[in-house]
Order: sequence, then structure tokens, then C-alpha cells
Amino acid sequence: MVCSPGTPNSGGPGKPLKLSLATEEIATFYAKMLDHEYTTKEIFQNNFFHDWRKEMTSEEQEIIQELAKCDFSEIHKYFVDKSEARKALPKEEKQKLKEEADKIQEEYGYCILDGHREKIGNFKTEPPGLFRGRGDHPKMGMLKKRIMPEDVVINCSRDSKIPEPPEGHKWKEVRFDNTVTWLASWTENIQNTLKYIMLNPSSKLKGEKDWQKYEVARRLKDVVHEIRARYRADWKSKEMKNRQRAVALYFIDKLALRAGNEKEEGETADTVGCCSLRVEHIRLHPRLDGQEHVVELDFLGKDSIRYYNKVAVEKQVFKNLQLFMKNKDPSDDLFDRLTTTFLNKHLQHLMDGLTAKVFRTYNASITLQEQLKALTNPEDNVAGKLLSYNRANRAVAVLCNHQRSVPKTFAKSMEVLQTKIDAKKKQVEEAQQELKKAEDELEDPKDAKAKANVEKKKKLLKRLEEQLARLNVQATDKEENKQIALGTSKLNYLDPRISIAWCKKFGVPIEKIYNKTQREKFAWAIAMANEDFEF
Repeated sequence: MVCSPGTPNSGGPGKPLKLSLATEEIATFYAKMLDHEYTTKEIFQNNFFHDWRKEMTSEEQEIIQELAKCDFSEIHKYFVDKSEARKALPKEEKQKLKEEADKIQEEYGYCILDGHREKIGNFKTEPPGLFRGRGDHPKMGMLKKRIMPEDVVINCSRDSKIPEPPEGHKWKEVRFDNTVTWLASWTENIQNTLKYIMLNPSSKLKGEKDWQKYEVARRLKDVVHEIRARYRADWKSKEMKNRQRAVALYFIDKLALRAGNEKEEGETADTVGCCSLRVEHIRLHPRLDGQEHVVELDFLGKDSIRYYNKVAVEKQVFKNLQLFMKNKDPSDDLFDRLTTTFLNKHLQHLMDGLTAKVFRTYNASITLQEQLKALTNPEDNVAGKLLSYNRANRAVAVLCNHQRSVPKTFAKSMEVLQTKIDAKKKQVEEAQQELKKAEDELEDPKDAKAKANVEKKKKLLKRLEEQLARLNVQATDKEENKQIALGTSKLNYLDPRISIAWCKKFGVPIEKIYNKTQREKFAWAIAMANEDFEF
């Protein structure tokens, strides 16, 4: 690493500096990320530098006192070159590496569950590196430490062969707990949360849990009108606790807000959910943009993703919110009489298995089903139907606030796509001219050769026009989805049977909606759903 040191006797500016092994390894974590947006953020830089200095020798701490004076570009170049060399490997070498990876997968990637060989999700612990977090997480840039065998708890059957720890090491603990589904666990050092090795999403156990989750949400459909009538009545309850619960439930139902569970121990990000909203997160507008009783919500939700929304609410909800905010400071709780435990206990009374999260799954799935009915045109080609599907999925992602930042490669990939569209337009124009010329040459309707030529030109033009239409649809889809994360709702909140039934009904190949891994995860739904399935 090249460094402009902070002390006069350290050899002058711009001198290469030989680092100790631990310090060098951490420097490589930062160098690898130089071309990433994270390393431009001040909080990332500060957290990294703070943790990096803790691992330095006293001599290194004396010399390296400012991050801005450190030049990581040579280390960065080393890893870029390494990556390029790996990409340029001959086919045989790549195949050899794949075989080695498959061998490891075969040895460590499976377990025996109830006599059946089941695939394990991710059997590797996370390597050390820099914590990224989502949104503007206050801990981004901190050092994720290496997980050692002494940190890991193994969970297996008493009569099974207990995995051997690496030589010279031992496991933190070996337990035999058949009431949980994880196979190994450890506590990560950034947020002090437990991490698990679990079964693959395609496993029988995971599939059953998925199915049960969506069945609970489907049961909500039968009682949701009753529940809504109940919480509407509670808006006028004499007990403030019940009023607050009723308004919170309205938000959870109408806006698909998360309940806002108590944060994990050690979590410092100021993130909130519905029950933990503070007065400062909400503004009331008697009239705004031509609407009455508008509530403006602005807070950091799960993973530090900002939730911002202006929504018109019912008059009684608005009046209650005014009451809840009265004589309170901005930092006071909006629902000061409410906890998620109290809310979920109430929901359990209304329907067995009902929690605030079930509302989110129910509203996401029902929204997808309704949007697909409204947007799908049976006359469209497959590309047109897929655009409708993604628009329906986007309505759910917006409801659930599943955002992402615009991908770094977005502008470049749009440019490439536009070049393809322009080239295809040119081919269509040429094909139109060719067809006109062939039609002009067809003087005698009995001339079979000339007639066949016209038909050939027509077919070519039709094929090129379809290709152009597909490219245009692709461009529209890409533009509309650049800041929306469609994957989260598709994998976690939407009953897959809705999508599979839609595919079967409208002749869209399932692989256009779900990739191979997702099809394995939802194998139960593919086998179960026919085209008439209703959520």
C-alpha cells in the first residue's frame, strides 16, 4: 500500500508501506470495494478506518493516521487483474474448478433428514470483510470478523456422526435439538445477531412451511371484512389503548406496514415500524393536493430503507392521530399505549395464527391477483404478458416499500438495449422495402416463384417486427423497474400458486417468471396449482 504518512520521520509522502498480515488483510477488504458506491460514503469510511486502526500494530498506528492519505489503488488493481485472469481461463480450467466446487458441494452440501437426503442452503460461513448493510446503515464499513470453529454451535441427532472440527480446534457446542430446523449457528460481531445454516429452500421442510404460511394468509381472506369492521368500531373506543391498536391495525392493513418488532440486542440503527412510530415521523394535513385528511409518513424502516408516503385516510383515523399527537414532543411515541406483543395477542383472538405479518402476505398476494386480472390482455404475446406481470408485481413491491438504488450498470445496459432497438428498426425498414419490391415484381399472380418470394418477405418482416416489439417491451420494463426490487415480494410475500395459475392460464412458460432455483423452491406450488387457482 502507498501511504502519505502522518508523521515527519516515516519516510515522506507517497512511499510504499509494508503492512503486518492482519492489517494488510483488512486493507484488501477496502481495496476490493474501491469502485463501489459504499467507499464514497463518509460513515463507511469512518467505521472502516476506526476498526482498521484497532487491528494495526502500534508502529502502523503511528504512521497511518488519515484514511485520505492512503492509496489502495495497487491492491485494487491486483484483485481486478486476478478477476480478469479468472474470467480468461481456458474452458478446461474452468471445468476443473467447477468439478472441485461440485466435490465440496457433494461432501458438505447435504444432510439426512428423517431418512431423506436433503440439500443444505448455504453450508459456508460468511468470510471476513466489511459490513455493508442496506440503506444508510449506521454500522456500514465495520469489520466482520472471521468465524472460528470455537464460535460455532453444531445441531444434529444423538446417533449421527458428529462433524469433525478443523485440526487443533473444537466446536463451541454440539447440541441435539430436534425442535428447530437449523444445522449450525454462530453469533456475528456487528449486530450481535445469530446466523444459521439452514436447509435449502427446495427441501420438503421449507416447502411445507411456505405452504402453511400462505394457507394462513388465505384463511384471513374469510374473516378480513369482520376484522376491518371491528377495528373501525374501535376507532371510537373509550379506551385509548384500543383506539391506538385500531389505528395501528388500519395502517398495517391499508399500507402493509411492518409491525415494528423490538430491535435485536446491539442494534443501533434508528429504524421503526408501525407500533414504534414517533410523533416526528408523521405530519397531518387537513387538505393537501386536492385531498382531505392526508397523513404524511417519513421514517426509516427495516434495513434502514426510507419509507415515505402521503396517504388520504378516513376522517376518524385523522382525528385520532391528532389526539395521539396532542401535547407530545417530536421524540415521543405516537402509539404510547401499544406494543407489538399486545397487538399480536389481540390478532390471535381474532383468528388462530394471525399476526401483523400475515396481513402483509395477504395484502401482497391479493394485490397481485387483482392486478393480474386487471392488466393481462389474453391477446398479447408472451413479452406483453410478462410486462403486465411485472407491472402487477411492481404494484406489490411499491405497497411493501421494496426499493433498491438504481443499478450502477443501468445507464450502460439501457444504452446497449437502445443500440439493439435502433439496429432492429433499421432491419424492419429494410424488410419493408424488400417486401414492397417483391410485391411490385409480382406481375403475374400465377408466378409461383415470385409469389413464394413475397410470402418469404412477409414472414421475415413479421418476425423482425415481433423482435422489435419484444425489445421495446424490455426497455419499458427495465426503465419502470430500475428503483423497485421485485424479487423480495415474489419470493417472500406472494403465494406462488397465483403466478403459476396465471402462467398456465395465459400460456406463459413458468421459467419466464421463476428461475431454476426458484422453481425448485416452489415445486410444491407447481405440482398443486391449476389455472383456476384463486388465492
